[in-house]
Amino acid sequence: MGVIVRRSAVPIGNFLLLIWMVSVAVFLLLELIPGDPVDSLVPPGASDEMRDIARASYGLDDPLMERYLSWIGGVLQGDFGRSFTTQTDVLASIAERAPVSLELAILSMFVALAVSIPVGVWSAYRPGGRLDRVATALTSATLAVPSFVLGILLVFVFGVQLGLLPTLGWVPFSEDPVEHLSHIALPVLTLAAGECVLFTRLLKGDMMATLQQDHVLSARARGLPTSRILVRHALRQSSFSLVTVSGVVIGRLIGGTVIVELIFSLPGMGSLVVNSILSRDFIVVQAVVLLSALLYLSINTVVDLAYPLLDPRVRKVSAS
Repeated sequence: MGVIVRRSAVPIGNFLLLIWMVSVAVFLLLELIPGDPVDSLVPPGASDEMRDIARASYGLDDPLMERYLSWIGGVLQGDFGRSFTTQTDVLASIAERAPVSLELAILSMFVALAVSIPVGVWSAYRPGGRLDRVATALTSATLAVPSFVLGILLVFVFGVQLGLLPTLGWVPFSEDPVEHLSHIALPVLTLAAGECVLFTRLLKGDMMATLQQDHVLSARARGLPTSRILVRHALRQSSFSLVTVSGVVIGRLIGGTVIVELIFSLPGMGSLVVNSILSRDFIVVQAVVLLSALLYLSINTVVDLAYPLLDPRVRKVSAS
């Protein structure tokens, strides 16, 4: 039990320190951006008296440290303030749009792993084979194409030329599951394609090294089935790097949905951030950045804590 506590203390401590640093940086965002935040609160040509009233109502004339403590105190209680432009609760606006971005990121991650793991495993087992050559060609081609270009190409092929999938808009799953999946298919493929390249190449390299280790060669000599050797003896040990990178990728996907959401007109966090930046509604941007960082750091902390479950060598190092 003591080993587990010691093993958990460092990543949890790093998580708390990093999230505090992010909160400070996010708060200072409002101070560093050129212009006066009051411009977003009052109509053009407003009098100095109106500007002073708006500044006082949002506490913008308080000392910097006092404003930070007030803001972070509200954040800890789930109060991110009210939007400068719409006067709606910021957390409510985020909660309305976050499910779209989260679903898009999670499905993209699932598709990328579902494709990459079998392809990477078999390419490592049969390097230079037909599947390996095809996978190498496709990953090289995908790597050379930016995600926004790939999204446009998918829209042109599957939406315009073939007419198989809708290209714009969003249908909630509760209204029509089939239409929902058809609308999200192209955005998911756009995001997943780039991650397939990374996952496939990473897993293939690790698997090829693992398949040359003594315990795998011994399993082959004993005549164990190939599927059992690949899955039980090689894949688990080779997935260490894959799990590490997956924690980073899921955070990148959540942040990277902005361009894809704009291309496919999805009502997610991306459109909320872009609209908030254009309208100088920086209190919304602050909340989105802080929550995204919190989610990203949480995922990576969980991945770090899960290492001993994947590789017994980590447990031995922790126990020593």
